[in-house]
Amino acid sequence: MAVDMELDGGGDGKGKAPPQISLSGLFLACMVAGGVQYGWALQLSLLTPYVQTLGIPHALTSVMWLCGPIAGLIVQPCVGLYSDKCTSSLGRRRPFILTGCIIICISVIVIGFSSDIGYALGDATEDCKGPRYHAAAAFILGFWLLDFSNNTVQGPARALMADLSGRHGPSAANAIFCSWMALGNILGYSSGSTNDWHKWFPFLMTRACCEACANLKAAFLVAVVFLGLSTAVTMVFAREVALDPVAAAKRNEGEASGPLAVFKGMKNLPIGMPSVLIVTGLTWLSWFPFILFDTDWMGREIYHGRPDGSPAEVTAFQEGVRQGAFGLLLNSIVLGISSFLIEPMCRRLGARAVWVMSSAVVCVAMAAVSVLSAWSLGDFGGSVQDAARAPAEEGGVRASALALFVFLGLPFAVLCSVPFAVTAQLAASRGGGQGLCTGVLNISIVVPQMAIALGAGPWDELFGEGNIPAFAMASVFAAAAAAAGVVLLPKVSVRSVSMAGGH
Repeated sequence: MAVDMELDGGGDGKGKAPPQISLSGLFLACMVAGGVQYGWALQLSLLTPYVQTLGIPHALTSVMWLCGPIAGLIVQPCVGLYSDKCTSSLGRRRPFILTGCIIICISVIVIGFSSDIGYALGDATEDCKGPRYHAAAAFILGFWLLDFSNNTVQGPARALMADLSGRHGPSAANAIFCSWMALGNILGYSSGSTNDWHKWFPFLMTRACCEACANLKAAFLVAVVFLGLSTAVTMVFAREVALDPVAAAKRNEGEASGPLAVFKGMKNLPIGMPSVLIVTGLTWLSWFPFILFDTDWMGREIYHGRPDGSPAEVTAFQEGVRQGAFGLLLNSIVLGISSFLIEPMCRRLGARAVWVMSSAVVCVAMAAVSVLSAWSLGDFGGSVQDAARAPAEEGGVRASALALFVFLGLPFAVLCSVPFAVTAQLAASRGGGQGLCTGVLNISIVVPQMAIALGAGPWDELFGEGNIPAFAMASVFAAAAAAAGVVLLPKVSVRSVSMAGGH
């Protein structure tokens, strides 16, 4: 049942007041979120379609995404726990952020140059034609490394914002975090939607790397530069209070280490946290089909293309992917605007009501995606060929698809802020442990991702290759998340959501 909680938070749970920081300083301290999100946006918009050109079939692409949940299941809770106890002179969170960002840059370069690496290792085909399994292996290696390093950064970055929020409160910190995410998304999806990178940087085209490959390569190289800049700014402005090594050693004496310590810590989660984990898991189950396959959906169901079909089908698929990236750009603009509306909404309606309503919106949106896909493919009478002979109708379908991207911007802002703000308050009620609680929350995100990655391909194959069945199931999960939220979510007071963290 729902729990009513009056929370007061603040400090780091170790008897020290949080470092006081101006709102502009907090904004700059969070810049690393934009850099990481830039690469993540490119990953979401381009990599699922691109890897199919290397010879990996559509049904197996979801398995490729397994690394993210595996890394999140292991890396984020452990990194969160260790960052809570870290005694580095750089602070508790910044050492993990810096290390993770360096590895992200390496992995992004491997992904961008995977075709060249594959060609050097013996791929016989050139100009992006035919299967290239050495390139696919290099791509997957870089992809998995990218997911591990992303998870190294994300947990400490979230916990850092809670640590530094002070008198501004975690809601303000999460709004800033979401605004940087939105900016990173806007830049990333803008990069993914353009087809002119190879013209601006023609030297990136090689015998193994055609125009599409050069576009991907250039976009990821720009991501490396932006991430390096944003990491440097965060390292400068996020001034943490370092833990005293002697006191920390005494406090941690006899405690378990590694994953065992994480499981031990989970036994002492704040009251209400298990309910938050359940609702978060159901919420992300409703989102991951769209997050993982949105651009592929545009290329296949809306633009009737295939990455491995005829030249006309390949062209249609690539155009759909670019339009999907543009839709994600529009989504990110709405996300950025909406991120500053979440706190007033929570003040007026309560965090629980806002969360539940966003799940209801997603339920309707995912059902609309399924219906729109079936309409586009001619499942309501007619055929794809008939649709192609009706330009006005086809244009309406494509415009509606883009409208859905825009429509999902507000609930995505809720998804990226409210669960983390509620978790920060629950952690503060126990006097700290932000890193561990954020890492444990991530388990309820990565387990659904793992379920979708393993189940989406077979589920879609069961009903015929495509994305419609996964989106229909997402609508069901969103309805379940809304119902569970009404029954289970703790009712955090308005004062605790907006003001905890400083007095």
